Amino acid sequence: MKNQQTFEYLQQFLTEERLQKINHFAPESSDFVLPVIEDVFQFRNAAAIVRSVEACGFHKIVAMESAHEFNPNLRVTKGAETWVEVERLPHTIDSLKEIKNRGYKIVAVSPENKATLLSDFQITEPVALVFGTEAEGVSKEVLDFADETLAIPMYGFTRSFNVSVAAAICMYELKQKLIKSNLDYKLSEEKLWEMKVRWAVNSIKSGEQILNHYLKKMKRF
Repeated sequence: MKNQQTFEYLQQFLTEERLQKINHFAPESSDFVLPVIEDVFQFRNAAAIVRSVEACGFHKIVAMESAHEFNPNLRVTKGAETWVEVERLPHTIDSLKEIKNRGYKIVAVSPENKATLLSDFQITEPVALVFGTEAEGVSKEVLDFADETLAIPMYGFTRSFNVSVAAAICMYELKQKLIKSNLDYKLSEEKLWEMKVRWAVNSIKSGEQILNHYLKKMKRF
């Protein structure tokens, strides 16, 4: 309820076009599939992942960072970074345990460990898809921890896709599976309003200051 009231306050600072876009795309958003990125170091790959995730109607990424910062190239994202929340966690198994405790099945995208083909994968519960680094793929530690592994079928001599391409394929295919399912995969009302507030703040010049001023004002009542 509080986030709904906050959004209703913030929408006065939005253009009519931006408000219409937020109200149109927000109901399709989902966190049923959560992409988790292992220490990606190429900024173009980071940006392409953000762009693909947003285009498929998922608006959160977990970046597990150690040696490298998840830093998308804004020229490549084409504005998608406005809509996608990036949660930064340490590149550790403890981070995956935390995600699992949120109710996600941990699925590593890798042909290892008798992987299920993407076409055969049955999505019945929220899944965190873990994508590995450009050079090494999913780390052995993550593979050992994962509940399941998922492989993208390959039809040529090349044995793996670029990480950003793999993310795009997986997110798109799983979105199609969700659409065709009877699963309640869209955001809860509480999460929906929370996201709309974040989108509004990111769309408004000095949005953070305006939001903080409003929240301080509301505390007085």
